[in-house]
Formats: sequence, C-alpha cells, structure tokens
Amino acid sequence: MVTNLLIGLLALNILTVVVILVWLFKIERRLKRFFLGKKGGDLEETLLSIQKDVSTLGEHHTILSKKVEGIDKRVRRSIQGVETIRFNPFPDQGSNQSFAISFLNEEGNGVVLSSLYSRERMSVFAKPIQNNQSAFELTDEESEAVTKAKLS
Repeated sequence: MVTNLLIGLLALNILTVVVILVWLFKIERRLKRFFLGKKGGDLEETLLSIQKDVSTLGEHHTILSKKVEGIDKRVRRSIQGVETIRFNPFPDQGSNQSFAISFLNEEGNGVVLSSLYSRERMSVFAKPIQNNQSAFELTDEESEAVTKAKLS
C-alpha cells in the first residue's frame, strides 16, 4: 500500500516536471523569436520607438475625441426628423394640394411649414418648434407632421 502511494507520488512528480519542461520550452521559443537578430541596443531602440508611438497615439486620440465631440454637437442640431402631411382643407374645391411639413432636430427644435391651397390663392405659414411644441397654435395636420417627425 505504501509502495502504491510512493509510485503514485513519483508519477505525479514526473508529470509535474514534464508540464514545467513543456512550459519552459514554449517560453524559451517565444523569447528566441522575440530577440531574433537583436542586441541589447536594438531592443532598447525598439522599446523607445514603441513608447514614442504610444505617446503619439495618445495625442491623436485627444485630438480625435475633441473632433468627435464637435461633430456630435453639430449632428444633434441638424435636421433629423422630416414628415410631410398632404391634405385638402376645402373639400368642395380641388384635391390634396395643401401640406404641412415638419423639420426637427434631435432635441425637438425646428420649424413646421404649412401651405393652404385654393383656386384663388396659396398661403404659406411657418411656425417655430421648440422641444416638440410651438408657441403658436398648430392645426391638426401640423401637429401630426410634428408628431411623426419626432418619431422618425
């Protein structure tokens, strides 16, 4: 029984030594590839070059972050939601020649333009929109255009 225990421990030790030798062999192979054809001075130059590159990348990252921030601000102010509603305000005349069109940015600011068409004349109205609402009373069609532009 003691012999079996000693044989088991010996086998475990041999297995551990084999695993460590394989691990050391792999590390040695990696180091040989890393230092292939290089001397101490070459290695120092390589490390300094890498450090310089990392520093340059940090500077570029800062510059690009500022540019992206500026672009993001401009995009939020740009028109992102557009919706057109055509309608006939005078059922006894013509067809759907009148319209309400809404232009909104990400923050819900913009304008709604509407046109009323009749045989005698055509009128155009513009109403500013702030936070998806207008200080002026909106028609049903204008409200629908603003709501749909907000969702798009």
